[in-house]
Amino acid sequence: MRGPDTYTEGLFTMRRLDDFVPANHPLRRIRVMANEALAEMDGLFSAMYEADIKGGRPSIAPEKLMRAMLLQILFSVRSERQLMEQTRYNLLFRWFIGLAMDDLVWVPTVFTKNRQRLIEHEAVVVFFNEVIQTAHKKHWLSGEHFSVDGTLIQAWAGHKSFVNKDADKDSDDSSGPGGFKGTTRSNATHASKTDPDARLYRKGKTASELRYMGHTLTDNRHGLVVNARVTHADGHAEREAAKVMIHDARQAAASADVEVTLGADKGYDAAEFIEELQRMKVTPHIAQNKSGRRSAVPDEMAATEGYALSQRKRKLIEQGFGWAKFVGPIRQVMVRGIRKVDQLFVMTMAVYNLVRMRTLGEVRPVAG
Repeated sequence: MRGPDTYTEGLFTMRRLDDFVPANHPLRRIRVMANEALAEMDGLFSAMYEADIKGGRPSIAPEKLMRAMLLQILFSVRSERQLMEQTRYNLLFRWFIGLAMDDLVWVPTVFTKNRQRLIEHEAVVVFFNEVIQTAHKKHWLSGEHFSVDGTLIQAWAGHKSFVNKDADKDSDDSSGPGGFKGTTRSNATHASKTDPDARLYRKGKTASELRYMGHTLTDNRHGLVVNARVTHADGHAEREAAKVMIHDARQAAASADVEVTLGADKGYDAAEFIEELQRMKVTPHIAQNKSGRRSAVPDEMAATEGYALSQRKRKLIEQGFGWAKFVGPIRQVMVRGIRKVDQLFVMTMAVYNLVRMRTLGEVRPVAG
């Protein structure tokens, strides 16, 4: 018997948003871990809004804003405008953020106005650290063996914005039938009018583009990202960022006498970098680069079993970059300025950790 094509909407509903989310939905475990991290940030959130305590309307809860930022990365939503549009009719989004069925959805400019506040108080960095602390409590980190690498991030700026610093602001270096052909451009003499923090850079066989460089330090036990940052793109940025990140990891080690190792690819095989690692009491498990040169990594070290293990484990770091560029928004960021790009990169790596930790919680439950 054919059913009727009718639509009858009830005046009231007795169901909660939680009833519409399956009990085994992967977002449930992610939301629990995210809420645990946000609960630890209550003091920071209170300090962020101290200046507004004398009056005015209550602001939007920063916890809800950050959960919305997590959703935008998890579901590859390309803009805040599209995120707010989907939140209006997506019950899963409302449940995750903490909005009731009849709550009004914010306008997209809310994110624009609050992003600077989050940057000034380093709220995203604190959230990232709280997520790492959760992983530490569950014994998912070794705290001793790490890998480091960098990736290129395409800036939200085009070649035509890359003009001579001394030229008239209204001039266009690309004018004429030949475009940029035959002209010399460098970061020393040119800058982008759209995003002055971006740098013209190429690596390997890639074309020169306006870019940033993202860096991560991962723990070798499960490939979780324990440190992330964005720098200007240049030939020394990877090694300089690696020094800062492994120094932080060395300081956070359980003991000053524990052996800390660092795995990396051939791009980090430089005598100055190896010497700095040894000065910090970090064992350099760097891939040897013997292409027409002598490697700075001793052959005796490269022959050890630990070195071979680090070289296998360091490839886990590529999974984070692949996820951040395929699912996350890091292939080409839609924000401008190094601080905003850094905020987005760190948040993306925090979300990647939550996804990894959700899986680890399923296959490696913590003993009670």
